[in-house]
Amino acid sequence: MKFFVKNFINGVITFVPIILAIYVCYKVFAFFDGLFGSYVRPYFKDDYIPGIGILCTIILITVLGWLSTQYISGKIIRLVDRLLESIPLIKTVYSVIKDTITSFVGEKRSFSKVVLVELPNTGMKCIGFITSEEVANWFNPLQDHVAVYIPQTFQVAGITFLVPKEQVQVIDMKPEEAMKFVLSGGMASSKKKGLPET
Repeated sequence: MKFFVKNFINGVITFVPIILAIYVCYKVFAFFDGLFGSYVRPYFKDDYIPGIGILCTIILITVLGWLSTQYISGKIIRLVDRLLESIPLIKTVYSVIKDTITSFVGEKRSFSKVVLVELPNTGMKCIGFITSEEVANWFNPLQDHVAVYIPQTFQVAGITFLVPKEQVQVIDMKPEEAMKFVLSGGMASSKKKGLPET
């Protein structure tokens, strides 16, 4: 019985992460391939190769990115941008999506500073990411605060706190490692670089 339990646990630890990772990658691949692939597939008939949809999507986004840098097409795109930001309700959704994408791939990326935030009167600390150091632009009385995003363990969710700067300690830790540490509940902590001793 011990032999069975031991090897079953070894199998779970070894193969379940591999299977889940492959499954997630497959689903992501199928989703992005289907975005443009459904329009391209009729032209290929039976010769369609999986991945052509992703390739076409990448090419289309690249061409649109190039057009956004040109004089005439750039003006049209900026006009559409201003139009979307002026329509009630749509401007809220559009600005959130735009700011979120910019925070990950733009020049001024958020989630680049990993911090420890001290919880008042507890002695405990939590890991977060500075998403804005200009909180005063939104909330005038909070001149000495920064916006810190605290991800939640075992799920893709989190809470944004406005924290006094003196309660925020920037640490030397890669954002990817910090996110992995938090989302795993501290279990994925093979690289302990950056967490100061208390």
